[in-house]
Amino acid sequence: MPRSMLLGLALGLVPALFTAACAADPAAEAALKPAQQPFTTTEVARFDEPWAMAFLPDGSLLVTEKAGKLVHFDPASGKRAEITGVPQVAYGGQGGFGDVALHPHFADNGLVYYSYAEEGEGDTRGAAVARAKLQLDADGGGKLVDAQVIWRQTPKVSGNGHYGHRLLFGADGKLWISSSERQKFDPAQDMKANLGKIIRLNDDGSVPADNPFAAQGSPADQVWSLGHRNILGMAFDAQGRLWADEMGPKGGDELNLIQRGGNYGYPLVSNGDHYDGRPIPDHDTRPEFVAPKVSWTPVISPSSLVIYDGALFPQWRGSAFIGGLSSQSLVRVAFDGDDAREAERFDMGQRIRAVAQGPDGALWLLEDGSKARLLKLTPRP
Repeated sequence: MPRSMLLGLALGLVPALFTAACAADPAAEAALKPAQQPFTTTEVARFDEPWAMAFLPDGSLLVTEKAGKLVHFDPASGKRAEITGVPQVAYGGQGGFGDVALHPHFADNGLVYYSYAEEGEGDTRGAAVARAKLQLDADGGGKLVDAQVIWRQTPKVSGNGHYGHRLLFGADGKLWISSSERQKFDPAQDMKANLGKIIRLNDDGSVPADNPFAAQGSPADQVWSLGHRNILGMAFDAQGRLWADEMGPKGGDELNLIQRGGNYGYPLVSNGDHYDGRPIPDHDTRPEFVAPKVSWTPVISPSSLVIYDGALFPQWRGSAFIGGLSSQSLVRVAFDGDDAREAERFDMGQRIRAVAQGPDGALWLLEDGSKARLLKLTPRP
């Protein structure tokens, strides 16, 4: 029995109330099958190991593929072409080409931001973030020009896991980067490393003077929050609050409300345990650390995150949607002030790598792996 359920029984709470307060238990709450789902799922295209997507102002898409390709795809015509100028990536494991995001003033400056794993000295590697101008051609292809690397993980370490490197722009134009702990544990608490942290930068890569640790020098000055494991989704809600989903170890996936200067405790606390069976103290044993708003055991393996504000699904405005990898699901999270709970889970039958909201309010999903489908979700007639 999951530790969350044992705790709920110990407190004398009925499972439904405990689930609403803490986490939905997928063992007790079945995912909705396609026939029960309130949307129609349409396959639009297929990609090879896609990782992220971003809509351009004209409704076309940029899609990253892990091996090192950036694809421009037009859903209206089905036309696709490769964008050249992509950097060489360290491809393997969880490494490769990562996220893609548009500058808030993309329509004026054409700037695209992208993350990727790069080689270091010896057998080391780490994530990097660059920006470049996107120049499209008449055939739907194009190139990245005037590329500039604006941020790197430090230190580079061995291994191919937990890069994170999710990108997000806030309403104030600041760039947010999730920098995961690269499966090295301790750097998440070490302010001499920018691993296991959420990073906040100006759009040119410089450090904002009002960051919480700005006085400590580099790389601590980049840090907004610390004590994270592997953050693969970030999104702002309508109130301007930042939410992030995070893969736990063996159990204990998390959805966190991100606080300025907050320490989220990893690897000192977690609602999961190490993969070799060694226990990790639960969050409630160390109240000085920020606890997750939702915790999942069994895990959902969260990927990307979007908070919906479209018109096609008015009943879902303000809800978060999380792609599930091992759970092969789309998870809807509902909010009540600063609290959150899993509200629904939809069985998608495949690992979901990316979730995005389209210009018309449709939800778009990218499956994980080779020949992965790009799916469009629209209301069921």
